[in-house]
Amino acid sequence: MKTQVLIIDDSALMREILTEILSRDPSLEVVGTATDPYIAREKIMRLSPDVVTLDVEMPRMDGLTFLEKLMRAHPLPVVMVSSLTERGCETTLRALELGATDFVAKPKLNVQTGTMQLAQEIVDKVKAAARAKVRVSRRLPALPPEPRIAQPLAALSFRATHKVVAIGASTGGTEAIREVLMRLPADAPGIVMVQHMPEKFTASFAERLNSLSKVNVSEARDGDRILPGHALLAPGNFHMEVVRSGVESRVRVFQTDHVNRHRPSVDVLFASCARHLGANVVGVILTGMGADGAKEMAAMRQAGAHTIAQDEESCVVFGMPKEAIEMGGAAEILPLDRISAGILRAIKA
Repeated sequence: MKTQVLIIDDSALMREILTEILSRDPSLEVVGTATDPYIAREKIMRLSPDVVTLDVEMPRMDGLTFLEKLMRAHPLPVVMVSSLTERGCETTLRALELGATDFVAKPKLNVQTGTMQLAQEIVDKVKAAARAKVRVSRRLPALPPEPRIAQPLAALSFRATHKVVAIGASTGGTEAIREVLMRLPADAPGIVMVQHMPEKFTASFAERLNSLSKVNVSEARDGDRILPGHALLAPGNFHMEVVRSGVESRVRVFQTDHVNRHRPSVDVLFASCARHLGANVVGVILTGMGADGAKEMAAMRQAGAHTIAQDEESCVVFGMPKEAIEMGGAAEILPLDRISAGILRAIKA
C-alpha cells in the first residue's frame, strides 16, 4: 500500500514541485494539497493522510500554531518545509520540539531548481516519517539551576586528556541530543556531536542547546579544544573529526566529499575517535534513518571504546542504532532517558 501524503503550502509553485517530486516514487501518493491550515484541517480529517508536509510560514495561521494544534488533536508524522534564514532555523527547531518528525530546508534563491536538487532527500524524509514514531512535545522535569563556573586553564589542560563523549544522530536527533545533554552535569567530559543538519541550522541548534543545558555548547570551529564541560557540534556542510595535539584532543573541521550521503557524517567523527582515542571515548548513536555511524561505531568498540545505542522503543526512527547493533557496534542498548546515566557510568569505569 502506498504512503499517502498531504502537502500544505501557500505557494502554488512549492505545491507543484513537491507533488512532482513525491509522485515520482511508486511507494508514495499525494492525496491532496492545502493552501492554509484551515483547509488542511478539513482535508486531514477527510483524507487521513499518512504523512503531512507543512510550510513553516503560512497565511491565516502560522505553521507552528497549526502543528501544535495538530499534535494535540490528531498526531501525524509531519515533515516541515523551512527557509534557510535565521528566523526559519529558529522556527524549525521549535517545530521539532513540538513533534515534527523532520524538516527540509528549501533554498532561498532559485527555489524551483534548488528544490528539485533536493528531490531524493525529500522522498527519503517523507518515507522515514511514515515509519517514524510520532512524539508529542514534552518537557523534562525542571532541574535546579547550576551556574557555569570557569575552571582554571591548568585544570582544564589536565582534564582534557580524560575520556571524550562522541554522539551521532539524525532523524529525531535534535530532541534526543537535547534530552541527553540536559541530564549531564556541568563538569561532564568533553563532548563532540554530529547531527545531520544543513548550514545555519547547526548554529541555531547549538545556541538552543547551550541555553538549556549545564554544559557549554557551541558550533565547532577548526582547532577547537575538547574540554570538560563543553560540547562541540559539527557545523552543517562540514565534516568534523577528533585529532590529537600533544596531550590534548582537538577537532578538525573540513570539507571533503559526502560520506553516507551526509556532510557532516557520523562515520567520519567515529572513525577518528577509533583511531585517536581508543578506550578513552564513549560512543553514542541515537535515533536516525540510514546507517551513518554504524560501521565506525563497531570500529570504536574494537578499539576499546564503550559504546551505547539508543533502543528501538525510544527512537523516532530505529535506523542508525539498529544498524550499529547488528554490526556488533553497541556494547550497551539503552532507552533515551537512561543514556546520560550510561555515559557517566562508562566515564567512571
